[in-house]
Amino acid sequence: MSIADTLLLLLILVTALGCGLMGGLFFAFSNFVMQALERIPAQSAVTAMQSINQVVLNRLFLSLFLGTAVTCAILLAWAWLRWPLPGSLCIGIGSGLYLLGNVLVTLLFNVPRNQSLARLDPASSEAASAWPTYARVWNRWNHVRTITALAATAWLMVALLRVVWTQ
Repeated sequence: MSIADTLLLLLILVTALGCGLMGGLFFAFSNFVMQALERIPAQSAVTAMQSINQVVLNRLFLSLFLGTAVTCAILLAWAWLRWPLPGSLCIGIGSGLYLLGNVLVTLLFNVPRNQSLARLDPASSEAASAWPTYARVWNRWNHVRTITALAATAWLMVALLRVVWTQ
């Protein structure tokens, strides 16, 4: 196995792990965080979500979220340039799923809602009336992120196996 092959395998593995971690994080929000917030008064839920949205923007999370996007972009370029090689299709699908279903969805749907929520005074009637719609729509898009991150993980793992089997 050449150094290039070894680097490709490591890149696929690291990217699959990144997609899986993001999928797990989004799953936790879909499965219980948002449900817990929906059980408490809107003022408390808005305050909690505002805090979550501030705290999540830390180096570790951003490194994982954006680093995985970078490795997906590299793998997508590799798949495009090496199209007929084994695993190329799986690499392309997995990488594309993460870039579209996680990065694009986050930027177009979840972040704008977070920014709107950040502008609200949690104690206001406006926040109380906005919360149910925010939670429903935000979580719907979070389900998309969960599914696409986990599907990306699966496709990249299949790609990893295909590349290994052809060595």
